[in-house]
Amino acid sequence: MAKIVTMGEIMLRLSTPGHTRFVQTDTFDINYGGGEANVCVSLSNYGHETAFLTKLPKHEIGQSAVNSLRRYGVDTSFIARGGDRVGIYFLESGASMRPSKVVYDRAHSAIALADPSDFDFDAVFRDADWFHFTGITPALGKKATILIEEALKAAKRHNVTVSVDLNYRQKLWSVEEARKTMTHLMQYVDVLIGNEEDADKCLGFKPEATDITQGKLNIDGYKKMFKKMYETFNVKYIATSLRESFSASDNGWSGLVYDGKTFHHSKTYDIRIVDRVGGGDSFSAGLIHGLLTKDTHAEAIEYAVAASALKQTIPGDFNLVSKDEVERLVGGDGSGRVQR
Repeated sequence: MAKIVTMGEIMLRLSTPGHTRFVQTDTFDINYGGGEANVCVSLSNYGHETAFLTKLPKHEIGQSAVNSLRRYGVDTSFIARGGDRVGIYFLESGASMRPSKVVYDRAHSAIALADPSDFDFDAVFRDADWFHFTGITPALGKKATILIEEALKAAKRHNVTVSVDLNYRQKLWSVEEARKTMTHLMQYVDVLIGNEEDADKCLGFKPEATDITQGKLNIDGYKKMFKKMYETFNVKYIATSLRESFSASDNGWSGLVYDGKTFHHSKTYDIRIVDRVGGGDSFSAGLIHGLLTKDTHAEAIEYAVAASALKQTIPGDFNLVSKDEVERLVGGDGSGRVQR
């Protein structure tokens, strides 16, 4: 198996129990998660050697975040310690026609204020095979943008494959800031992942005749967009998850991948959602695993879509499924029957 490094922010998640609203709850359920951390945990569960880079305070909440990764076999030895804050986000899970809501409390978190000198990037990437980051990290501020670019430069010095999940977050930065920064960082990227909103907001590309809020997908529009992006950024693969949002509870879920020559559109799963947070991260992790271990990019996208469909049936940010469970779903066993 490969050694895979990810870098970003792991946050304390405070979510309302069940589907209660912020204004009616007296308690919160506690989890830890964040885009790159979620990817790391998934890949560790698939048997890869994984390491997560971030900066966390030395106090007990920072240590709890570290422990949440250690329990799943993620290497936390490169995590820098210092700063005052662990980022927090509050989650209210939607249902039926009521959407989920997220409130951030992450300003001035330790990783947002970290310096490149906090990390020995050459030691991190010396024996690594893959580096994954998301557009969330540079959105944390100018220092975080500098930090992630230094990590990317080091990864390239060591011939490490780089993937990015664009992950646009409108509460963190503007479209103009996102496009300027992410277009610049694309020079380091080999595998580009992002949905239709991400591609538009971060890179200025948009699929024709698609409206996911109406459950309307135009695959030919995605293919045209992928070809333009491939020519512009000279990457090896472009992939996206395809979500058809019929309601907050029921979604259609599939994926599309392009290698510069051929497209593959995966099978579609109808999901009754338990927790959609981390769905995109589990897709990225499944794609990385698939590209590293499968014979074709078609097999890789099928694995990614199945893995991320399963994630959305699990509470919390992390995708706590095994490689065998994903393979069973890829093979057609989606009955949900009790495994005895």
